[in-house]
Amino acid sequence: MTIEVRKSERAGAPAAADREFVKALGRRCVMSSVSPLRPASEANARAAFDRLCEIVEGQSHVTLIAQRDGERAGFLLLLDDLPDEVTLLPQAFVAYMAVEPDRRREGIAAALLAAAEDEARRRGAPYMALMVTDENEAARRLYERRGYLTERRLLCKPL
Repeated sequence: MTIEVRKSERAGAPAAADREFVKALGRRCVMSSVSPLRPASEANARAAFDRLCEIVEGQSHVTLIAQRDGERAGFLLLLDDLPDEVTLLPQAFVAYMAVEPDRRREGIAAALLAAAEDEARRRGAPYMALMVTDENEAARRLYERRGYLTERRLLCKPL
């Protein structure tokens, strides 16, 4: 059982199939990005994901596709020209990552993240950033094991 991570092409039938996979998996997994502090309907969360995909498509980015045993199992959307909003320093930014629910805990997310870091280095990014909800403990543990540190916290108060 090998995990292969590849860059998605920009055009042609394989690219279209990858885009459909990204959209379908992202929409199925989108509720894992919703914090309990801001309860959202699944329809709104899916619409927000669709909007994010449009924003990513309009910027310099790379889409990484993970395959396990020849089948698509996960993806990562990496922005490579989004400076840090506070320091304006260059960085790569993980806009979204998802793994098929029945393929989790198989190393797919770790393989995607490692490939994204390699790609960010190739593109000259001195930092890589991402956001994760506090409740997504599995993802937070993965990021911590890979050396990610908390830089800022988004605080929210229901009114």
